[in-house]
Amino acid sequence: MSGATSGGASGSAGAAAAAGGSDYDAAVRKLVEGRTIQIGYTVPVLSEYFNEIQSAAWQKMAEYEERFGVKWTWELAAPSASYKSVEQHVSIVQSWVTRKFDAVFICTSANFATMQTVYEEAAAAGTGIYEYNMPVELHPEDQLRTVATVGYNNDTQSGYVAGKYIAEALGGTGNVLALFGPSGSEYSKMRGDGLRRAFAEYPGMKIVAEADGGYVRDKGFTAAQDLLTAHKNVSAIYGENEDMALGASQAIDQAGLKQWDGKDGIITVGADGLVSGMNAIKEGKLTATVDVGPVDTGLRLVETMFANKVLGYAVAPKVYVPTKVVDKTNVDIPLAYLNWAVNAPKTYGK
Repeated sequence: MSGATSGGASGSAGAAAAAGGSDYDAAVRKLVEGRTIQIGYTVPVLSEYFNEIQSAAWQKMAEYEERFGVKWTWELAAPSASYKSVEQHVSIVQSWVTRKFDAVFICTSANFATMQTVYEEAAAAGTGIYEYNMPVELHPEDQLRTVATVGYNNDTQSGYVAGKYIAEALGGTGNVLALFGPSGSEYSKMRGDGLRRAFAEYPGMKIVAEADGGYVRDKGFTAAQDLLTAHKNVSAIYGENEDMALGASQAIDQAGLKQWDGKDGIITVGADGLVSGMNAIKEGKLTATVDVGPVDTGLRLVETMFANKVLGYAVAPKVYVPTKVVDKTNVDIPLAYLNWAVNAPKTYGK
């Protein structure tokens, strides 16, 4: 898979960079002339998911370094307190702008309007902002002050497809427990809307209880334990992200309940696309997950930035990666793709 590409950059620039060729590569190498591109990569919280995106970006950076002679400076930063630490995320971006970074790759839980002001100021100073993994479907394009956002639709490509999978596996009838992120999260709203829209197509499907799983495994475990104690007749647990779903799976085992075997037991479904989640699927400890494309997200961030910042192409403001539900029947390919990405031939930054 060393030649893997995501095709995310817009127009002929993305196609040419993916396909390559000696004349094209030589022409780009002449344009680059050994240039060093400075990128700041910031996440709302340090996690396996964001590490996968970073590793995929490094794969593409290593490819471009070899083909085009471009050099890279990569710096990772995350708020030290909470994923909702707005002030810290603003200061991280502003610091990189002051230091004349070429681009910032950012996923943040900070207020939309606040960040658009920060992004506008960054653009004026010459730093391009490229968001990723954001619920950008909530906002009109004319309000966006980013160069591009790489991600997926949390409603249609995550919550809805997870709901359809659960409903179809249960034959259209079942009681479901749902673990969401903290109240007010735009991700929770969009994924929850998609889940409920899918269940509305099946009158026998019912969400009997919900809880805050905090987007982390241990809190998902505790929340699922409490819900399973209060609700005995449960057919499935939906975790808005994969860590919460894995925590729910642990709670099922702790309670002495049966994991789904394709016919009966409790279904657990998450969303992210983690190596640990894929391995849990193979082991029968997680029924399914929505692979929301962390590998393609990392690849397309670099492709899109390079096409825009270096080659001078206009790029689409919203770049959606493909997603799919993964279970035991189809886990091998996405797991291999993830393992390829996390084993990047070169690491960057600090």
